[in-house]
Amino acid sequence: MTLAVVSGATRIAAVIGSPVSHSLSPAIHNAGFQALGLDWAYAAFDVGPGQAAGALEAMRVLHLGGLSVTMPHKADVAAAVDQRSIAASVLGAVNCVSWDKGQLVGHNTDGEGFVASLVEAYGESAVGKSCVVLGAGGAAKAVIQALGAGGATEVVVINRTPAKAAAAAELAGSCGRVGDADDINNADLVVNATSLGMASTSGAGICPVDPSRLGPHQIVADLVYHPLSTPLLEAARAAGSAPLDGIGMLVHQAAAQFSLWTGHEAPVAAMTNAARAALGSS
Repeated sequence: MTLAVVSGATRIAAVIGSPVSHSLSPAIHNAGFQALGLDWAYAAFDVGPGQAAGALEAMRVLHLGGLSVTMPHKADVAAAVDQRSIAASVLGAVNCVSWDKGQLVGHNTDGEGFVASLVEAYGESAVGKSCVVLGAGGAAKAVIQALGAGGATEVVVINRTPAKAAAAAELAGSCGRVGDADDINNADLVVNATSLGMASTSGAGICPVDPSRLGPHQIVADLVYHPLSTPLLEAARAAGSAPLDGIGMLVHQAAAQFSLWTGHEAPVAAMTNAARAALGSS
């Protein structure tokens, strides 16, 4: 990829987190800027715990065009922005900051990113299903909230800690409830929002569900994208289920941010190609 020349007129966007050197966001966003010929550039800044408010002040002073937010700053940024979107307010977490009439607005694009990836792969009808979500962390909560808001008939949350499962299930509204492994059998959509199966972790190589519970009537999604073919997705393919890997959510949550910052429809294909290339070289 040919790098654009950065000048005094170039708008700068960035991701803050710690650690952040592994982030695929620079590759994804810079590919998007280049595809549309926008004079923008994107960087990664390692910002230590407790320094999120300072990073937002830097955004004001430097007038950065946009900010992505990853761990451990999502809650601190939610508390420090001037305004929050509905999703960011409900979740108490921000993964994107944009400008609106001189105000810093916090958004959470994770859930809409997942739904967009689901619709892209399997159509609008895929959202209005009986869903099981494994996990009750930040990513799980975003998916649960988005599925509930998107018209899912049921959102069942399975987590080792019942209290956390109950709190997460409430985010889906009246269609949310706590469940157990038996609920997987009849679900139309199964989503792994845990780290099980992720490379270079203690959960690497582990399938988060009993493969015998999966079948050809299901869409099986994994938010893990390293590796792209996780143990869960391999089990899903063997069972005849329709698989959905984590690259779609990664790209679509970034695409939503891209549009908020630039006002342009994001070039999803170019951003997806960049993400897959970056994963292939990592």
